[in-house]
Parts: sequence; C-alpha cells; structure tokens
Amino acid sequence: MEVIIIKTAQLLLSLSILVILHEFGHFLFARLFKTRVEKFYLFFNPWFSLFKVKKGETEYGIGWLPLGGYVKISGMIDESMDKEQMKLPPQPYEFRAKPAWQRLLIMTGGVLMNFVFAILIYIGVLYAWGEEYLPTENVKYGIVVGETGEQIGFQTGDKILSVDGKYIDNFFKIIPTIVLDNAKTVQVERGGKKVDVEISNEDLALLLKSKNVFDLRRPFDIQVGKLVENSPAQKAGLQEGDVFVSVDGLKFDFYDEFTNYLEANKDNNIQIECLRDGVKKSIPVVVGKNGKIGFYPAFNKSAIFKTKTIKYGFLGSFPAGMNRGVQTTKDYLKQFKLFFKPETKAYESLGGFITIGNIFPGVWNWQAFWNMTAFISIILAIMNLLPIPALDGGHVMFTLYEMVSGRKPNEKFLEYAQITGMVILLALVLYANANDIIKLFN
Repeated sequence: MEVIIIKTAQLLLSLSILVILHEFGHFLFARLFKTRVEKFYLFFNPWFSLFKVKKGETEYGIGWLPLGGYVKISGMIDESMDKEQMKLPPQPYEFRAKPAWQRLLIMTGGVLMNFVFAILIYIGVLYAWGEEYLPTENVKYGIVVGETGEQIGFQTGDKILSVDGKYIDNFFKIIPTIVLDNAKTVQVERGGKKVDVEISNEDLALLLKSKNVFDLRRPFDIQVGKLVENSPAQKAGLQEGDVFVSVDGLKFDFYDEFTNYLEANKDNNIQIECLRDGVKKSIPVVVGKNGKIGFYPAFNKSAIFKTKTIKYGFLGSFPAGMNRGVQTTKDYLKQFKLFFKPETKAYESLGGFITIGNIFPGVWNWQAFWNMTAFISIILAIMNLLPIPALDGGHVMFTLYEMVSGRKPNEKFLEYAQITGMVILLALVLYANANDIIKLFN
C-alpha cells in the first residue's frame, strides 16, 4: 500500500506541474497578444470547483477531475463549447479577432513550454547528479534469459556484443535500441563463438508486451536481505545477514541456478547451508507454491557490477541536457511510429494512468522523479501536437489551413470538429485505461 501511495503522489505532483506549465504557455502568449483569458484551471471542474479566485479578467482555480487542465480563451471554440459567445460579433480582445500567426503561437505555447521545461529539467538533473550507467562490457557473466527472451532466441549465459553490428555502451539501452531501431540481428558471444540472433517483427511485438526478456547474470554470492513477512524463510528461522553456502549439498555458480532449483522444488523441503556470524548453520525450508522462499537477496561484492558516472559542470550541463532532450524526443517518435505497424501489435501495450504511475519508483527519489517528469513532459508535447480536433494540434492544423488557403474554417465546422475530437480522445483514454485493468487481472 505504501508503494502505491508513493507512486500515486509522484504521478499527481508530476502531472500537476506539467499541466500548469502547459496551460501557462497558452496563457503567456494570449496575454502577450492582449487576448482575454477567462479561466486558468488545474484539473477539470464540471459542475463545481475545489478552489477558485478571480484576479482581473481571469478566474484561477483547481477542479476535481484530474484529467488535465485548461485555459478558457475568449472567442475560441474549445472544450468549454461556449456557443453563446460565438454568436456575438468578434471583439478586439478575442482569440478569433487576432491574426492567424498570433493564434498559431497561442496554440503552440503549451507544447513549446513542455519541450523547454523538459530540457531545463535534464540540464538540472545532469548538473546535480551526472549520468550513471552500466557499461555493457562490465556485464562479464552474460545475461539471464526469461521466457520471452528464450522465444526470441537468446540463451542464459549469452554476452551481448552488438545490435545490428553496433556496440551499445549502456547495457540497459540494448532492448530499447532493438525495438526503436527495428533491429534485425543481435550479436552475442555463446560458448566462445559469435552468434547472430535474428529479430523478426513478431519478436518486436513480444519485446513491446513483455518485460521478461533478459537481465544481468550474477554469481551465487548472496546473503539474506530483507525477509518477507510470514514467508517460508522467516518461519524456518533464516535471518538477515545469513550467507548462503549451498542448498541440499549443491553449490551453485550463478544466482539463476539457485532460483531455477527452487522453481523445480515447489512445495518440497530443502536444506539450506549458510554462515551466521562465521558459524555454519543447516536450516530446513519448505519452498512455497510460487517457487520462492521469501527473502530479498543482498548481493556481495563479486555480484555487484561496476557502473560508470559522467559528471557535468554548470556550462557542460547545458549542451548535455539539450542533447538528452532531443534524443528522448527522437526515441519517443520512433516508439510512436510502431503504433502504425500492425505486425508489432504496439496498440496492445498502450496504457493509461496505472502504466504512467508505474514508471515512477516505489520510493521517493528526486533524481528519478525529475527524469520521469521530463520524459512525460515530452510525451505531453508530442501527444498534444497530434492533428486531432480538441488537441492543440487540431487547432494548429486548422490555423495552418487558413494561413495557406486564405480561408478561415466555418465556425460551425470547428464546433463539430471539436465535438468529434473530444469523442476520439475519450475513446483513447477509455481504451488505454481498460488495457491497464486487463493487465492487472492477467
């Protein structure tokens, strides 16, 4: 429950910051061009508001429905669907009375703010914490392969050499690179020989849907970390700090061999030999029905891999942050393109608020929080640029049409387009969150 609360709190804080800044982008350009802003809201407020105050011409408030936010700009057909105002003659302070280029900047203000804010976050994160990653060359024992990895053709013990012949320095960017670059082969070292693992479109679909592909392979150099409450390990008398020696007289080279042995002995008694304060103990344990005994392993020195940290000075953090922002945008656009390839079935991985919330860690970590907030800011910017009526991109599309053709779309047409766009967005939100619920049940 504590983990869920922390994830939810981070999600709400992140989205609140991003929504306010996005709407402030619209507000800023509107005020710059002397356009009246009637309302500025965090979250939507159908029927009532949690808080509101009026300053000058603008009502500022907080709604109760946390699905975003909005600014209501005078003389604009938006989600408020204020038809009465549109029946009156245009006023100089209204959106519809402004030149097309000003309306275009007002509509793109939110997206621009999201992109700029993401880059500023990356600059701050790199300056404060630097960049830490695990070099692929330091993964000296190879990989442990899950069910999906086996289906694709990887084997436990494989050492990843390259993707389509290109060396990937960061180990945890190997799978994203395979997916985003539509890789055809992965080169691995297997039994002292170089082997090509072929990647098909069906494999890409598997990679998109599953997290159980491959992970680091660690030696069996562990001790008992935190014990799960009422677990077989706790009931048997294992204690935090106990150092494993063998199981049923068997000595394992790698941690995955130990977990495989537990999986093969569900509901069976096993004998764990361990050292406690230098004294050898033999403890009988009943393996659970899930193939586990209920403790978090604490890996010792030989099982910890050396990471690399790049530190940035104040000036150096600016180009590094901008590069990260640009690269993150490129990567997300590549990921977005996958939705238009039916063979990858990327639409099945579309998620809603639960999926977004789960990208945050289960403990409060400011570095992770700001990294995730920058990433979501870029997602919001790109999604808002989609040419769907009711999104900024829809308004931009109609404004560009007007600038090119010299003809302004009929207001009745814009009204119907807005309704259609809202229906499309509602359907997407329902589909994404239904996917989350289905994944929970599965």
